[in-house]
Amino acid sequence: MTNRIDYAKISPVGYKAFGGVYVHVQNSSLSKDLINLVYLRVSQINGCAYCIDMHSRDLLKSGIEIDKLVLVPVWRNAGEVFSPRECAALAWAETVTRVAETGVPDVDYEAASAEFGDKELADLTYAIGLMGAFNRLGISFRTPPAAAAPARAA
Repeated sequence: MTNRIDYAKISPVGYKAFGGVYVHVQNSSLSKDLINLVYLRVSQINGCAYCIDMHSRDLLKSGIEIDKLVLVPVWRNAGEVFSPRECAALAWAETVTRVAETGVPDVDYEAASAEFGDKELADLTYAIGLMGAFNRLGISFRTPPAAAAPARAA
């Protein structure tokens, strides 16, 4: 994979604007691990290798068990590996990420709002939208994942 352009360098003002949303989400009442789980799931759905690699590494650094990490794509069938709060966040991430297919039905909203307060749900949705935007940048401009760095190619 060859990087087409370095969008952050070419358009730093746009990148900085996304950075403001990122900082807002990081400073929200949502836990960093929950945010990274959501970022990972959104990136898996969208197929962004760069973001999947980055958020998997972030979760590993924060201490997530590998057994849990590998079950993120099939969280619904993972038994009690994920907490009810994590399940609600992952379900919301899936329905919002697939908005064109799902229309985000009332039942999905009701399930998410049963676990998250209004501000938390708004912040969680900002996180989902932000990651969707970053996925589109990463995929469109072929940002290579860290695992594909030339030093690892040996």
